[in-house]
Amino acid sequence: MLRRTYLFLVLVRLWFALSPSYLHPDENFQGPEVIAGQIFHYPVRHTWEFTNEHPIRSVFPLWPVYGLPMLLLRWLWIGNGNDGEIPPIAVFWTLRVLMFAISFVLEDWAIHELIPSPRHRRVAVLIVASSYVTWTFQTHTFSNSVETLVVAWCLVLIQRIVENPNRSSFLASAVLGFVAVFGVFNRITFPAFVLIPGLQLLKYYWKNPLSFMMLVFAGISTTLFAIALDTAFYTPHSITWLDLVRRPVLTPLNNFLYNIDPENLAQHGLHPWYQHLLANLPQLIGPAAVLLFTRPQCSIRLYSAISGLVVLSLSKHQEARFLLPTVPLILSSIRLPKRKSALRIWLGSWIVFNLALGILFGVYHQGGIVPAQAFLSKQPDATQAIWWKTYMPPTWLLNGKNEVLTTRDVMGMKGEILLEELEKIATCDIPADRRSNEYLKEKNGTYLVAPLSAAWLDPYLPNKGLDGLRFREVWRYRQHLNLDDMDFGDDGVWNTLTRVIGRRGLGIWRVTKSCPK
Repeated sequence: MLRRTYLFLVLVRLWFALSPSYLHPDENFQGPEVIAGQIFHYPVRHTWEFTNEHPIRSVFPLWPVYGLPMLLLRWLWIGNGNDGEIPPIAVFWTLRVLMFAISFVLEDWAIHELIPSPRHRRVAVLIVASSYVTWTFQTHTFSNSVETLVVAWCLVLIQRIVENPNRSSFLASAVLGFVAVFGVFNRITFPAFVLIPGLQLLKYYWKNPLSFMMLVFAGISTTLFAIALDTAFYTPHSITWLDLVRRPVLTPLNNFLYNIDPENLAQHGLHPWYQHLLANLPQLIGPAAVLLFTRPQCSIRLYSAISGLVVLSLSKHQEARFLLPTVPLILSSIRLPKRKSALRIWLGSWIVFNLALGILFGVYHQGGIVPAQAFLSKQPDATQAIWWKTYMPPTWLLNGKNEVLTTRDVMGMKGEILLEELEKIATCDIPADRRSNEYLKEKNGTYLVAPLSAAWLDPYLPNKGLDGLRFREVWRYRQHLNLDDMDFGDDGVWNTLTRVIGRRGLGIWRVTKSCPK
């Protein structure tokens, strides 16, 4: 029964991995888009983390996670006799399957390794596998998702070294040195999660200095290689040894210095110190938060989660995804209620919680953005696209179309200003095109991408007036929910929910204007 349940949950994880939800722009702009531009030469957009005078994102962890699979995919594509570049949407889905695979293999394997009790292990694996965080965040290309795996395997290596003091730990120490440096260059928050577990190594390495030397050697070698790779990426010319000595690019240091400056953090949003504990963690683990405080099981995993939670709470900018590494650690460190009635209640609430948030984040959350980009990439006349009240779209999915298509993300711009911007770039309306697809033969076309819940547009869409802008709906996708369009202050709670949920979906309109004859 447990094995069948686990296999079912693995299929659920795969189904969510193949759903086009879009949890946050960083899942594209901080990883796949950068490497896709290097390997496939797609026109891409580098965000401020990569264009800053002191760049804060390392490309070192991106190459093994995304670069190697892309290179393999390209080799298979060419080997099968295909001409031209691989369609970006094929790369996108390949990376989703990859994230599912490494989550399924590495995360679940780490839980097996970290829990000695077979009975507790079976329960823990099922709880982690039934979490919506595992279904959604861990199958998306977040650096936080990679950090989750790195933290888990660092704990596995630490446990292997500490629990087998009489065995040679040269290999485990070397791998730990590499993985630890990889984790730092991936996210500077990584050390927070291994702070307490790492203390267990002090006694061992005091008695085994050669193993410690192996750890240091592997760590220093990996650090130098990562610095060289980052320096080569961010230097506009071919680097020399002199560049590495005089002008090395130290992305983790730049990241740390950026994030300790309150003025920088204020641009991203400031939060109270208890944001992670009282809001973000319950959002991630739901009913398991009750068991965390009432029935915890002390372990290296729980200590790792606590150290990460405490250190990250010192930062003034706190997002829920920053706590992703704590989720499998906490879920594998709780004990289920003993009383059957309490157990039924908890299991029922756990299932409802994860189904609700799984469908929300795994299917509907900004779910139309990726399909919309796929549609625009096939519109021969598209030269201007304005995205209103959505997340920033991943431009690399335009399949080279962004060489002629200008994409503007205007976020929550006021409606009046939006109309002014559309008036400037809209093409002239041709009456014959209103009843056919003749507009596709034109050289230029302006498109507006907006959620169907944007009620402000309603008076303008029927095109009743003879003058002004005209909107022709050319595409819509119903599985899209825009949670950033909540306006409880003006519309009230019920009216807002009715509008956002009842009118869920994303639409694309071709915008034209009346021009003098």
